[in-house]
Amino acid sequence: MKKLKLIQNIVDAGVVAVIRGDSAEEVIEIARHAILGGIKVIEITLTVPKALKAIETLSDEFQSDDLTADNYAIIGAGTVLDPETARAAILNGAEFIVSPNLNEETVKLCNRYRVPVMPGAMTIQDMQSALELGVDIIKLFPGNAFSPSMIKAVKGPLPQVNIMPTGGVSLDNLHEWIKAGAAAVGIGSDLTKGLGESKDYQVITEKARQYMNAYHEAKQQ
Repeated sequence: MKKLKLIQNIVDAGVVAVIRGDSAEEVIEIARHAILGGIKVIEITLTVPKALKAIETLSDEFQSDDLTADNYAIIGAGTVLDPETARAAILNGAEFIVSPNLNEETVKLCNRYRVPVMPGAMTIQDMQSALELGVDIIKLFPGNAFSPSMIKAVKGPLPQVNIMPTGGVSLDNLHEWIKAGAAAVGIGSDLTKGLGESKDYQVITEKARQYMNAYHEAKQQ
């Protein structure tokens, strides 16, 4: 049941922060301030040096079983290319796995351990294959290669698919993606834009608040 609850909580949260950085310490601070700003789903990419350390630290610090808790957050791993990396991330506390592509063995491993997996896809063939493997949410990647109308086009032949666009989602177009039927959205570099060398992490908190406000407004329209 935990997997189903996690998937529902990710969809309810609506915004997934895809966090990259130069070190584990940096992404931990970015994640903390994003959570403080209201983003409750954090994806630490495995391109970050010692990313597993960051995942372990954050998963120990935050809990995902109580939506009302002040320190509530769901911590996952992104840019997972193979099942070995997925298993390592899960053992270090990752509660969901995101990939830029559809790797069948990675999906099978996540299903084996009842961990939500969101592989990347951009063709109907890949999306159908993902559905047949039991994927619940498909990451439309790179999102900036498409317009929000892509979701409507896909849902013609595949009305049952849940799509999370990632890459190119901004405060300016988030409402368009939600209106088009996105199950959730992934945001990346725009969240950390303006952080600068001074590392003023309050910039992250404020941007996170803006994203969550934009998301809630879009859902109400």
